[in-house]
Amino acid sequence: MLGESRAKVVTELLQELNESVSGSYVEEAPEVLIDDNPQFFSAFDLVIATQMREQDMVKLDSICRSTARATLLVVRSYGLVGYLRASLPEHRVVESKPDSQLDDLRLHAPWPELVAFAASFDLDSLDDVGHAHTPYVVLLLQAAERFRSAHGGRGPGSQSADRAAFRAILNSMRRTVDGVPLTEENFDEAVKAAFHISTPYAIPSEVRTLLDDEAASPGGLRPDSDDFWVLVAALRAFVDNEGAGTLPLEGSIPDMHATTDMYLRVQHLYREKAERDVAAVEAHVRQLLTRLGRPAGAIPHDTVRLYCRHARHLRCVRYRTLAEETGTGTARTASLASALIPGGSGYGGSELPPGCCDAALYVLLRAADRFHAQTGRYPGATGPEADPGEDVPLLRQAALQVLSEVGLGGGSNPRKSPDSSSGASGAALNEDLLFEMCRAGAAELHVVAAFMGGVAAQEAIKLLTRQFVPLAGTLIYNAMAATTTVLEL
Repeated sequence: MLGESRAKVVTELLQELNESVSGSYVEEAPEVLIDDNPQFFSAFDLVIATQMREQDMVKLDSICRSTARATLLVVRSYGLVGYLRASLPEHRVVESKPDSQLDDLRLHAPWPELVAFAASFDLDSLDDVGHAHTPYVVLLLQAAERFRSAHGGRGPGSQSADRAAFRAILNSMRRTVDGVPLTEENFDEAVKAAFHISTPYAIPSEVRTLLDDEAASPGGLRPDSDDFWVLVAALRAFVDNEGAGTLPLEGSIPDMHATTDMYLRVQHLYREKAERDVAAVEAHVRQLLTRLGRPAGAIPHDTVRLYCRHARHLRCVRYRTLAEETGTGTARTASLASALIPGGSGYGGSELPPGCCDAALYVLLRAADRFHAQTGRYPGATGPEADPGEDVPLLRQAALQVLSEVGLGGGSNPRKSPDSSSGASGAALNEDLLFEMCRAGAAELHVVAAFMGGVAAQEAIKLLTRQFVPLAGTLIYNAMAATTTVLEL
């Protein structure tokens, strides 16, 4: 394969991994396609750009947002540094699948049917088997009623005294033999889940932000609005009306120590309430669609149900353009300055050795592109016999230009280590980092490229499937310190 086109060889090898997938290649420099044939990118939902210079990435970003309407994922491996950035106007996620989540049981403010179901149990008349297999939802609601009776109608709060008193009531409801409580797993579950009773319902802040978003407001909805925003508007109408400040019930319940019949009865109650909530949201959806001049059934029932089931975890990530991130007057100077301060969010923690500043590597990557624009090569890429340190002064000047353009100035003493520099720019101009960038000579090291390829693949799947939440900023991988940082720029 030596001497053959890399595009041709890579395409053939990739197709061998999965014969059912077809692929093609174009033997043309990306920069030429960007300048001469921007329509080329309209054929793709996702464009992954690798090892491209800043000025070309800015052009491609503009094309993907306007002409192609495609998602752009920029990936780069430069020596011991990796870079990744997604770019699109907004990315909407329904199934964000958080690592951990609380069960949506609504025990702090239960609906009437659930209250009536819990009240129908006479625990004292049950035999030992029935008592030990009563669902803990019933135990918690009955204990809450006993607490209210003993405290003037007030329910248990989150104070430690209330929590202790509520647990005492729960434990007093256990069966005993000669004064010794029996081992009842359902009561153990109830004690662990007691916080559901004392914790008031609250809409997650990220979802509240979505509900209040202009795109979901009566004035923001348009006939061509994405279904996501129509459904968010319907959810807001539900919260303001039928939900009385709550989102639709998810309808799922966790495992409980109970008989099959009892568990299915509890499950039926939750599913029935969830279906009523779905119906109410769907009615709002139809009203909104009609007002927008769209068919009332344009959004199917299954989609409405999906949104209701995942209402607590809806997300929308908006991305600034690369031109805004890198442009004079539009760059987020304060965010970058904060990240550049030793021990700050972009430094990876003050315990790292001097010079390991991830945000500084971001600045130096941009400076390397500036160096290339001025000289036609990357710093240090002068041959095996050359001294890479010879390019440090010119790279430092390029870094000063980048810092100046984003409003950070150049720093009074650029040779200071970042742990002793009083200014953010000192971290970016650390001598060790400058030399490392020159020593790398823009080499694409296998270990860094493999790591960044794995991260990029994961982010690409998130963007295409709209499951899980993708990175909302610029990721910098520092292989020298084995750290990653996401910069919100």
